[in-house]
Amino acid sequence: MSELPPEGQGEAKVLQSADIQRVLACLPHRYPFLLVDRVEQIDGDLSCVGIKNVTANEPHFQGHFPGNPVMPGVLIIEGMAQTAGVVCVLGKQSEKPSLVYFMTIDEAKFRRPVVPGDVLEYHMTRLNRRRNMWWYKGEARVRGELVAEAKVGAMIMEG
Repeated sequence: MSELPPEGQGEAKVLQSADIQRVLACLPHRYPFLLVDRVEQIDGDLSCVGIKNVTANEPHFQGHFPGNPVMPGVLIIEGMAQTAGVVCVLGKQSEKPSLVYFMTIDEAKFRRPVVPGDVLEYHMTRLNRRRNMWWYKGEARVRGELVAEAKVGAMIMEG
């Protein structure tokens, strides 16, 4: 956990994190389709940063593209959605297992390729919440540079 003062206030705010074990407890996804390794800077369900270590041995690189591996953009968007799903599930604080269903993708843009060796950061900020539905703006960054962005929506159903 790290402490940062909220804007305009002198008091410290405690931000949470979720290691891989906690991510696995929140999401049904498993290798090779788990696209977030940990989630940091969790501020309730308001915002967070997901981390994905991009490695050369991931199966999509065999065909996308041989000799010039590039992470497919749809997987970057899926990683954003999984990151948002973790904070939605954690924010519910329910004892019942939950399933997160991807509902919408809007305004997706891809800025530059993501390649093996990159550390992909999914910066997620909540836009809205109604009942069991959430919408987030996501920015994927590598070394601080914007590589992709999208707005995603998800719905949580009790398992």
